[in-house]
Amino acid sequence: SSYSDTDVGSGSRERHPNSILYSILSGRNSGYLDGKPDRSRRHNCHCEGTRTVGLKDPKVTYQVASSLMVQTFCFIQGLPSFCQLPSEDQALLLRHCWVHLFVLGLAQQRIALEVTEAPDSSILRQILLGPGLTEQDHHRPTLAEVHRLRTVMNHLWTLGLGPKEYAYLKGALLFNPAVPGLRASTVIRGLQKEAQGALREVVHLLHPGDASRFSRVLLAASSVQSVSHQLVSQLLLKPVLHDTFYIY
Repeated sequence: SSYSDTDVGSGSRERHPNSILYSILSGRNSGYLDGKPDRSRRHNCHCEGTRTVGLKDPKVTYQVASSLMVQTFCFIQGLPSFCQLPSEDQALLLRHCWVHLFVLGLAQQRIALEVTEAPDSSILRQILLGPGLTEQDHHRPTLAEVHRLRTVMNHLWTLGLGPKEYAYLKGALLFNPAVPGLRASTVIRGLQKEAQGALREVVHLLHPGDASRFSRVLLAASSVQSVSHQLVSQLLLKPVLHDTFYIY
């Protein structure tokens, strides 16, 4: 098949693609954040949608996110079936799917995100500034968005997915025939079905007594799509993307 174990293996290699993206993201760090709970979390707060947050340890987190971004694109560029698609389709799929694969990478590496409420996100400031809020303020990450991301990652962690399950799940999300403007949508639909079929086989092989696991894995994958591009780019990748490279 076009999407096979060869794709999975080649996608895991740390290749050095000749692209602007790699030169931007080549600062790498092998360390990962400790999985510590956020002690500042407030549950069931009606104002979570407006409370903006920032990273507790931005320097370390930016390094981790940059390294994971490189790994994500090495995985994509290591898929022969992806590289054989028209360049226009490659760009469209990347633009629409990179966040989904990045979030899967966060979950696979079990990277815990610690945030703190931004000092300038008080209700009083919002009242005083009113319509004078800048565009940057309007797109700052909120506590509600972070909670949504954590919920998605916890869902994936609960499943205890293995490396092959993650790899085929990434393929199923990457080859999305519903992306508007694709030239080879029929081929991409076939690649998605192959990735899903391979995922089903791996799930049944690893968990033969769990008939509902495949459905739960697909459900977890669909929840990944609820994570916004703006949250990932503004909270985790802002220094990498700011004024240099816009991927969406």
